[in-house]
Amino acid sequence: MDTIFALASAQGKAGVAVIRVSGPLALDAGVALCGGQLPARGSSLRVLKDESGERLDEALVLSFTAPSSFTGENTVEFQTHGSTAVVSAVLDSLGRIDGLRMAEPGEFTRRALENGNLDLAQVEGLADLIDAETEAQRKQAQVILAGGLGQLAEAWRANLIRAASLIEVTIDFADEEVPVDVTPEVTALLAEVQAGLERETAGVKIAERIRSGFEVAIVGAPNVGKSTLLNALAGRQAAITSEYAGTTRDIIEVRMDLAGLPVTLLDTAGLRDTEDHVEGIGIALARKRAEDADLRVFLAEDHEVLDVEMRTGDIRLRPKADLRSDQVNSVSGRSGQGVDQLVNHVSSVLKTRSAQAGIATRARHRDAMLSALLSLTEAQDILQRGPEFYDIAAEEMRSAIRALEMLVGRIGVENLLDEIFSSFCLGK
Repeated sequence: MDTIFALASAQGKAGVAVIRVSGPLALDAGVALCGGQLPARGSSLRVLKDESGERLDEALVLSFTAPSSFTGENTVEFQTHGSTAVVSAVLDSLGRIDGLRMAEPGEFTRRALENGNLDLAQVEGLADLIDAETEAQRKQAQVILAGGLGQLAEAWRANLIRAASLIEVTIDFADEEVPVDVTPEVTALLAEVQAGLERETAGVKIAERIRSGFEVAIVGAPNVGKSTLLNALAGRQAAITSEYAGTTRDIIEVRMDLAGLPVTLLDTAGLRDTEDHVEGIGIALARKRAEDADLRVFLAEDHEVLDVEMRTGDIRLRPKADLRSDQVNSVSGRSGQGVDQLVNHVSSVLKTRSAQAGIATRARHRDAMLSALLSLTEAQDILQRGPEFYDIAAEEMRSAIRALEMLVGRIGVENLLDEIFSSFCLGK
């Protein structure tokens, strides 16, 4: 296998840069730059020199021997000064060592997967952690990266292997008297796994929203102050406001952090009948995005009939509180009246929904778990038909086991790997 190297820290000028080398020749490369032996595992302050003996930099050098490293291979990391010139010089020197090449995007993490240091769910958790912008996203990614989903899948898998083995013993001794009826234990094991899978599958949608962001749409008739409210919530001039109805014709999106949750606010076109073709397209799009949003904030008078039906959890407020003598249940983006209360209300609703999130965070996770659930349901139905069908039930259990192995990337995910790792940087 090749020995690879890359800058593992961010591109550009910094106080410290981290350059990582991994593979069978990593320690040799470290010796070549440091001019002396490195500890099998540890750190040392060394002067780095190129092949002609010219000083490159003074660096903290960390060395790890396989399998006790991130990639599971021999690894050396150089913590150099973070100037672009120093980084370029060290990378150039590494590139001139025989047997070393520049890493491809995500290749260090891919080797960690191939060497069994990470499962596929942990790889996805690492990608999410790198992209995390809010506290909720950080916590969610840390659970996945720590192996939370893999541990669940392994526990389910162990129960299914136990259930299948009990059934197969019955099949193997079909012509003999089996002293114990295994059906109750098998049924209990399948029910336990099924309950866990159903619980996690139900929480995937909310977990996906924590990862990708909740959408909150501001909905109402033209000129009720939707764009002004969006600007107030965003703290900047994100949308154009005017006294003319129909100013907003497209969806204006503002991404923000509310109580640690990622939220995208949507300012939609005012809902009304219009003969303007372009405005009509905007209104149709507004209705569609409002229907798809996780939460809607309606700005409307008490007597006003809304074109979009309210759902549980939606918020309805009277607009332009600054122009009212009675400001109860109203909001104004212009004066700021009621804005803090609206932020707290939205945050409370989304935090309550987030509490229902499972560990699984992606559509791929949900699909694998649904596949396992389908096989389990079939196995339970078949078990009720009697011992002569136990071989079919055992095969359905094995199908469920394979689905769980796909969940953590043990089998059947080769076609996904290139897509997953292409989102990583060179040094990861």
